[in-house]
Amino acid sequence: MFRLSDQACLLNDQYKDASNFNARFQLHERFSVNRHGWLSWVLDHICLSPESRILELGCGPGMLWLKNLHRIPAGWRVTLTDLSPGMVEEARKNLRDSGRPFQFGVADAQSVPFKDARFDAVIANHMLYHVPDRERAFSEIRRVLKRGGRLYASTVGKGHMREMNDLVKRFNPQWDLDLPSTSNSFLLETGAGQIARWLLGVSLHRYEDALVVTEAGPLIAYILSSGGMSAAIGNRVAEFTHFVEEEIAHRGAIRISKDSGLFGAYKTPAGRAETNTRAAHRKPEEPG
Repeated sequence: MFRLSDQACLLNDQYKDASNFNARFQLHERFSVNRHGWLSWVLDHICLSPESRILELGCGPGMLWLKNLHRIPAGWRVTLTDLSPGMVEEARKNLRDSGRPFQFGVADAQSVPFKDARFDAVIANHMLYHVPDRERAFSEIRRVLKRGGRLYASTVGKGHMREMNDLVKRFNPQWDLDLPSTSNSFLLETGAGQIARWLLGVSLHRYEDALVVTEAGPLIAYILSSGGMSAAIGNRVAEFTHFVEEEIAHRGAIRISKDSGLFGAYKTPAGRAETNTRAAHRKPEEPG
């Protein structure tokens, strides 16, 4: 079964290109109740000086920046990275005509290929639940942040999109969507403690939203894009589609709750002594 932190599967199947991402993105774009939009809301909460260096980990096809091009301060220098070369290439294509000096690179959050204290902010948008060793990722994030630099990390809560999984299981109790909300990794309920081991001033802002889905096709496409579901459904796609269409006809729409949010935190500000956080949580094999 696919696991959210299975990096081989993420690279070779789930995110070898943007097709699975786009199926999920389109469902949210078309049927979300909150019309302000997740990506606009995220940028609302990124409070940085007009001259800032920013690193995005797990950038996907670069949608955070593509959807907010008109709002990006001219002095921001943004580096977009992803574990998947295919996703980095998609981001490069999407932003090539932006007129902005974006930089791109393939990078693993567990081993960030940049010098110490290089960035004013690190953004990890719905990606830390994919990282097998988050302690090492947080160590790396802290390392590349300048004094006073900020982390912005988004994720979902335990109830996120639970009705979608319920729908799948009503059709076949053996099926189970591997959603972030069904894992015990980096969630709204668990993320603050993980971040606080490495950074200060952890805060959480929640985003109010839901899906009201009135068409079967986009919902089926989302479900098929989820790890292992295309193989599980196999030749029953038409039967499952009919089941979903009947659900929509009976109810008028399928309402799916969403629970997303954004953590903020910062590295020790300039002028204050460093804490021993990193040393306290250094693994035995790490050098001093």
